[in-house]
Amino acid sequence: MSLIATIAIGFIAGLIARLLHPGKDGLGIIMTTLLGIAGAMLAGYGGQFFGLYRPGQPAGFVGSVVGAIVILFIVTRLRK
Repeated sequence: MSLIATIAIGFIAGLIARLLHPGKDGLGIIMTTLLGIAGAMLAGYGGQFFGLYRPGQPAGFVGSVVGAIVILFIVTRLRK
């Protein structure tokens, strides 16, 4: 996948994760994009660990959003 597509999908996944996670996050555009990209990485590695994905297979869009929500949940708990 190209770098531009990765950034765009990461941004959309981060936005959806922020919409689904309750509370105020205070993240800007760059942090939202990084949240989505990190969520995709978490979903990919977690899916490989649990046998849902083969090595090298990327996580799907839903997996990226779920991974971003998990990261957002952990970050908000650590901030408190």
